[in-house]
Amino acid sequence: MQVIRLASETDLTGWRAAARSLRSLGVAPEEALWTVDGAGGDLFAATATGGEAPMPPQAQQGGAPFTVPREFVELADLVVLHRSDERFALLYRMLWRLAREPQLLHIHSDPDVQKARHLAADVSRAAHKMKAFVRFRQVAEGDQTERYVAWFEPAHRVTEMVAPFFVARFATMDFSILTPDACLHWDTKALVVLPGADPADAPTNLQGGEDALEDYWRAYYASIFNPARLKTASMQQHMPKRYWRNLPEARLIPDLIARAETRTAAMVRQPSSIPDRVIRQVTRKLRDGTFDDQQPANLEEVAAMIQACRRCDLWRDATQGVAGEGPSRAKLMLVGEQPGDQEDLAGKPFVGPAGQMLDRALAEAGVPRDQTYVTNAVKHFKHEPRGKRRLHKTPNTGEVTACRWWLDHERRLVKPRVVVALGATAVTSVFGKALPIAGARQTAHQLPDQSQGVVTYHPSYLLRVPDAEAKAKAYAMFVEDLRFAWRLVA
Repeated sequence: MQVIRLASETDLTGWRAAARSLRSLGVAPEEALWTVDGAGGDLFAATATGGEAPMPPQAQQGGAPFTVPREFVELADLVVLHRSDERFALLYRMLWRLAREPQLLHIHSDPDVQKARHLAADVSRAAHKMKAFVRFRQVAEGDQTERYVAWFEPAHRVTEMVAPFFVARFATMDFSILTPDACLHWDTKALVVLPGADPADAPTNLQGGEDALEDYWRAYYASIFNPARLKTASMQQHMPKRYWRNLPEARLIPDLIARAETRTAAMVRQPSSIPDRVIRQVTRKLRDGTFDDQQPANLEEVAAMIQACRRCDLWRDATQGVAGEGPSRAKLMLVGEQPGDQEDLAGKPFVGPAGQMLDRALAEAGVPRDQTYVTNAVKHFKHEPRGKRRLHKTPNTGEVTACRWWLDHERRLVKPRVVVALGATAVTSVFGKALPIAGARQTAHQLPDQSQGVVTYHPSYLLRVPDAEAKAKAYAMFVEDLRFAWRLVA
């Protein structure tokens, strides 16, 4: 019996060197015992070896060289990260068999192949979960440096595997990710990997503590939670409870689930936002669908006429048209891009995640939401199906131009003093041309109807900013732009 002691639980290099020597020397899988230094050895090591000294793999030479399929190498890269105690033995058994069965990896019914692919799938799944469920918390440093730390317990040893993902996504942020297997430390210049940490050694606020980012996570999660699409079993499959203790939004889940049925029933009972009587009256008057000879007399007619709009093809795939909403004589008008998935279903503008972000920013800027008129440059949801989801697609110039007819009528009827264009599509619709948002902010632009135009980011942009520091800065600028627009109104 040959005992092979590897340097660590993920010592793939050591395993490859030893496995190459063993196979070249004709050591059968049942004659090799794999263990890891510092891991306590194998329970049956003393009996199995019969007192023989362990074989130093590097000292063993000889045998003919051989090659293995690249697919096996890639499979081994994943399997070695699994917590299964039999992973090294399984890989060597497959390596041994490949000499006589070169097509082994293509025999999907083979027990060894099935087992290896199952272990690899577990590792890939664990890597995905780590990317999805790591939550950073800000910690205090002695030199006042802004640093973010996360504690995570991956199902398998994937910390170093996913390190490039976090470095690329948070390149400008000083962060550390602590796990029982390894710790990642990034200072925006170099990545350092150190041995694993004990939960007791982690900063105190990483275990159920609070920091400034907690409210962001909870507000975002609550805003995207759709009770009508709740599938508890599926949710727990994709967000297992073992990760909940490190997720700030997890405390919301029981209450959101408990209230889902009530909220769904309320959504079903909610009457249409467009009066059926007006829709029928307007539809009878619209003969060709172009509306060129129809001038809506009020906002109610605008909303009804949008339901029968055929000025472009976006109506074909949308649930309904979504007109603006707010006081008929609002002094401030906010113009977004187009309805999103939740707006398309509800028939109201800015009720989804971007709307939640807008509401919070308006409150911080001191702008009363009930005194603003909110609308979009395009009135139908443009999207493409992706499984059961509908993914947003940016309207093209022709669609924006066709729908500007409706925005012009809304502006004519509301007569706002200030029009805020939220994002590039709204800028094109409001100003008739593209403007650089960063360079046009904090400036009052005179519009042909004598109102003043203000340019800022769309709230959905703030939701997409991955870097915590950049997100906070962008949000602060957004709030300041809304405050600037409200000062113009006064």
